[in-house]
Amino acid sequence: MARDMSPRISGLAALLKAQAGKGRPPVEAWNPPYCGDVGLAIRADGVWEYRGSPIGRASLVKLFASVLWKDADGRHYLVTPAEKVDVAVADAPFLAVEMEVSAPGRAQELIFRTNVDDIVTVDAEHPLRFEVDQANGGFKPYLGVRGRLEALVTRPLAWDLAELALAGTDAAPIAPGVWSRGVFFALPRTGEEPAP
Repeated sequence: MARDMSPRISGLAALLKAQAGKGRPPVEAWNPPYCGDVGLAIRADGVWEYRGSPIGRASLVKLFASVLWKDADGRHYLVTPAEKVDVAVADAPFLAVEMEVSAPGRAQELIFRTNVDDIVTVDAEHPLRFEVDQANGGFKPYLGVRGRLEALVTRPLAWDLAELALAGTDAAPIAPGVWSRGVFFALPRTGEEPAP
């Protein structure tokens, strides 16, 4: 059973609810004081936790996700006009859980839905990048969601991407990869690190 939230995190939730329904909050424009670590974390499986207990309310998770920010130093924060608090992220803050593919070849578009219901079309501003999984030598795809925030593409969708890449190698300029909105994203070759 999840613990009751402290008055501090409940106050943060109230601030966020007041902002809800007004479009995506402009977190990049806010510069509130840093208020430390309140015990928020996102596990590698995408589950949000508060002081070690899962946050079970999907609406609260989506609200928090809407004001998540990753600084240039690589640290993640929840940002409101009044405060900025740490969020420990085990891998990527989001998961890409659903994919739709439209059109063939270079005209192809890859559209993803994240576990917090962001809809993202892969393009130059929302790129795919690939890392080699050190545990098994396979690849781990990541999707640029907004700012520096990324979603780890789930394993079933990673297999779907691999099938798309293998099917489209005749149009691949460098190595097997996938097209979306006229941009080519190369998959790493087995046993080599992806290009930066």
